[in-house]
Amino acid sequence: MKNWDVKKLRDLADIRVSNVDKKIYPSERPVKLCNYMDVYTNEYIDGSIQFMEGSANDAEIERFGLNIGDVIITKDSETPDDIGIPTVIHEQIDNLVCGYHLALIRPDNEKIDSIFLSKYLSTSRVANYFALHASGSTRFGLPIGAIESVEILTPPIKEQTQIATILSTIDRAIEQTEALITKQQRIKTGLMQDLLTKGIDENGNIRSEETHEFKDSPLGRIPVEWEVATIAKFGSKDRSYLRTGPFGSDLNTKHWVEEGIPVLTIGALGEGEIIKEELFYVSKTTANNLKAFRVESGDIVFSRVADIGRSLVIQDEQTGWIISSNLMRIALDKQKGNPSFLYQNIAFNSIIRAQLRVSSNSGGRDLVNGSILSSILFPWPSLDEQKRVNAIMQRIEEKIVILKNQLVNQINCKTGLMQDLLTGKVRVTDLLNQNTAAN
Repeated sequence: MKNWDVKKLRDLADIRVSNVDKKIYPSERPVKLCNYMDVYTNEYIDGSIQFMEGSANDAEIERFGLNIGDVIITKDSETPDDIGIPTVIHEQIDNLVCGYHLALIRPDNEKIDSIFLSKYLSTSRVANYFALHASGSTRFGLPIGAIESVEILTPPIKEQTQIATILSTIDRAIEQTEALITKQQRIKTGLMQDLLTKGIDENGNIRSEETHEFKDSPLGRIPVEWEVATIAKFGSKDRSYLRTGPFGSDLNTKHWVEEGIPVLTIGALGEGEIIKEELFYVSKTTANNLKAFRVESGDIVFSRVADIGRSLVIQDEQTGWIISSNLMRIALDKQKGNPSFLYQNIAFNSIIRAQLRVSSNSGGRDLVNGSILSSILFPWPSLDEQKRVNAIMQRIEEKIVILKNQLVNQINCKTGLMQDLLTGKVRVTDLLNQNTAAN
């Protein structure tokens, strides 16, 4: 690109491979260690991170003490893909030292912007270079010569700073969205526990023992209007209310085809959603032979052998799919039980989860079968109240889904901007001129 140079990293920064281990030696000075996972999991290092306590001698502190603007990359890993992951010190932190298996890169501020450098080191071009130059068989490492020789496409420093500003701004937006998602999930968890144990009255208020009448039950104190019963009382009368997936030769790998009727397995069973990439398929003939194991809209499907209770409610478009042997399905009488309300109890009610844990471990291994599930006690409000509870939870979940979609869009935007700006495909000066014209 015009005005862009290609320079080796050694011409832009001082590179040091750390030898500061995690041991604490009485003869050394106490320090905070910025370790491998601190770098691997954070694009920016700041004071919000809980650093490990360690020790280092004066020479190590002098050589590997970290300053704002320093860039660190992972130098060693069990796989080449995890080598060269960058972060940047975004805040001055007293007594912070770069730990073992990392390389400290101290940019020359007159030649390279530290955030620009960190972002450039995370591009696929550099990642491929690091993977190619990593040495080892069971554990891979980057020689310092390979780090020094990586080529960096460098626009003028002013343009680097503008690119860094744009990318760090979208990083902050992503961080804020992630924080909102976390906040909404905390709200959901707390509210859900209240709704599933106290319910909501006809006026839309969560019950409390100060304002509503409660009673003792095998599940603890519950609203006086509720009853405690097994699924059998609320199960479908039109077909078996419980069904475990087919065993042995009825359904195994020999039945898989490229296209056909989807089969739900543990791998495809996300928390409340289906992971489509993990679905298997069988022919229509096989599916017809397994029609007893079909699911219908409103069925609850859950894992019975791994991460017991991971579950979802079947939607209209999934009717006719087949469950595998490690899953169970529940069919309710919809005049008595709301499927989403029961799903919420199985997936999130701590009292129900405790029953499942105790029962599933009774034979020495985690396993739920029909008799175990039939013995689990559930709280049952009226159908109208079940629907009210579900409506509230659905509104919260919709907020989380909107935020998650926003996060995906932000991440995609960041990926596109990095590809365009860090390669010079789109000049940041052009973007700034467009924004100026638009305003």
